[in-house]
Amino acid sequence: MKLIALVSFGVVSLLVLAGTNAQADTQTAAPSLAAQVKSLPITTEASPIQIAQATATKTGTFVAAEHPTEGMVQIVTENGDRYLEFDETFRSDSGPDLYVILHRAGEPPVSGIQEQDYVTLAPLQSTAGTQRYAIPADVNLDDFNSAVIWCRMFNATFGYATLGS
Repeated sequence: MKLIALVSFGVVSLLVLAGTNAQADTQTAAPSLAAQVKSLPITTEASPIQIAQATATKTGTFVAAEHPTEGMVQIVTENGDRYLEFDETFRSDSGPDLYVILHRAGEPPVSGIQEQDYVTLAPLQSTAGTQRYAIPADVNLDDFNSAVIWCRMFNATFGYATLGS
């Protein structure tokens, strides 16, 4: 399917370029670019490289705790690997020592998170926009009910998203 989209994009690009060249030189006797492109073979056979299919299993919406935090989050499985993904609407304040964690509670405490109640995924990549965090294979997602932006230095929850189906 992506092959067809790529070929279509290429055809459109060539046609646009041909239109600008045709205006510059209308005396050319060569066959039109559109006629040449029509002769290109298009196939729908599966390529040897299969495109990864991501499946969302849990989703949530960030809400503020200690700091304004917003956006959507989802857990996806792709080729057997699991990821926590933030969408393009994700935003949070800057802070020192920010981490992305999974917490056992649907509404984690604003401060004083206990070590036995969470698993750390990684330091926060950015305070805005799309990002993805690998979830270790040994983490049982049934044990965790929220994704959290957490300041490790001050043990403060910036914001969280309760994860539901």
